[in-house]
Amino acid sequence: MAEEDGQELVTKPFKFVTGTDARFPNVNQTKHCWQNYVDYHKCVNIKGEEFGPCQQFKHAYRSLCPSAWHQRWDEQRESGNFPVKLDA
Repeated sequence: MAEEDGQELVTKPFKFVTGTDARFPNVNQTKHCWQNYVDYHKCVNIKGEEFGPCQQFKHAYRSLCPSAWHQRWDEQRESGNFPVKLDA
């Protein structure tokens, strides 16, 4: 603690918090990308690939996610290493 003019200065820890800013809806869509990918595969497992709402999830994750990401996730699903249970 530093002293200035005979008074002790107290410093408090600072926590930098980021949140969603509605003015910038296209910034950091990682969570939305991930959730749409997971929702698509859960939907397909339950309703089948022909079910219309499932295709909406697919369109969303394909437009939000870099292709390298969902290709890697596809590989993880095929090898049984995907971190989310998609069957229910």
